[in-house]
Amino acid sequence: MSRTLVVGITLLLLCIGISAVSAEIGGDQGWYRIHCNVDGASVYFDGEYKGTISGGELYVAVYTTGTPYSTIRVERSDYRTYTASLPKAPIMGDTAEVYATLQPAETYGSIYVSSSPSGAAIYLNGNYRGVAPLTIRDLTPGTYNVEADLSGYQSDWSRVTVQSGKQSNVQFTLTPIQQYGSVSITSSPSGAYVYMDGVYKGRTPLTLNNVAANNHNVELDLSGYYDWRTTVSVASGVTRYVDARMVAIPSETTGRIDVASSPTGADVYLDGVHQGKTTSTGPFTISNVRVGTHTVRVAMSGYHDYTTSVDVGGATTSYISAALQPASMGATGSIAVASSPSGAEIYIDNAYRGITPLTVDGISAGTHTVMVALNGYNDWSTSVQVGAGSIASASASLSPVSAPTAKAGVAPFAAIGALAALGLLGARRKQN
Repeated sequence: MSRTLVVGITLLLLCIGISAVSAEIGGDQGWYRIHCNVDGASVYFDGEYKGTISGGELYVAVYTTGTPYSTIRVERSDYRTYTASLPKAPIMGDTAEVYATLQPAETYGSIYVSSSPSGAAIYLNGNYRGVAPLTIRDLTPGTYNVEADLSGYQSDWSRVTVQSGKQSNVQFTLTPIQQYGSVSITSSPSGAYVYMDGVYKGRTPLTLNNVAANNHNVELDLSGYYDWRTTVSVASGVTRYVDARMVAIPSETTGRIDVASSPTGADVYLDGVHQGKTTSTGPFTISNVRVGTHTVRVAMSGYHDYTTSVDVGGATTSYISAALQPASMGATGSIAVASSPSGAEIYIDNAYRGITPLTVDGISAGTHTVMVALNGYNDWSTSVQVGAGSIASASASLSPVSAPTAKAGVAPFAAIGALAALGLLGARRKQN
């Protein structure tokens, strides 16, 4: 190849390259106009710095023949960085509008305070701020003392650190302040055995001190009299008075029937004769029922009647616990409860249901707790699975505990003392 030809080809290639570069650099132009609410903010296209906002805007020229930009970033100290995708590149001589609004960076934090139980008064550095649950806002970063105060509970506090733009959480679990009162118990006649919450305490007249402020069950037993029960509400620093009027057990020719129902307010019929309604304060008692077999019906609007036969003995109390079933409901079963010895109280899910042996109907399908209690014996409990339309069983073999001993000299003769003890145990099996 001649030297002249080589030089010609080289010059041709150089011209082609120069034309391509000229088309890239000196090609047709369009513009992006960036609008921003903060002067002095820096603008970047695909990470390439393009200038600074002045007078609320910045023009950025782009070549229509070049590779288009895809993203924009606008930033300034103390503001949140703005990022977005750029709109389609403008054509020759046109301007594409882009709007970037910068938000100030957060300089405050907050504290969310909760308490168990809720309702505690919340103090921040000694200043009252409201009742939990509570959010304390607009706090400058730093450390704060937070205190929770609720009547009847020990106050509690915590040191909390607040960070800019973040929420700190603090949970107070308050401890109750143990409070005590007194209960003064008398009976007519006196000398009755006193049990509080099932624990023997002594004989009337009797004053019990340091009793926790709460509701307590009080029971009095005396040979020849029906057991007497009540619930007493003890308040801190206060003495409550209980005066039990014991009812003598009637002659051997009549007895009693105690009827409870769930729900309460049901009508009770004895041998077809209306006797009254059940209540939520205790069993409804039918007194002076002649010895023999009787029919008891418990009825309430919207529920199926509950009818059963009951044997009444002389000077004894028979028990009926009627779980009424809604007319449209049938997914229930029963629990047959027995005990050795019999005559024990039955509690299902802590609700009194009657005396053993007894089949308790209308129990919802599922797992239930059965407890059997008899004076002079340890309580017995178990879990029972009840199926719809079936009868589950719970049989308690009760173990005796040591009975309280009477003071020396109560009875002049050992034989009389033994008879009194037997009478006491018999009366424990008769319910008021």
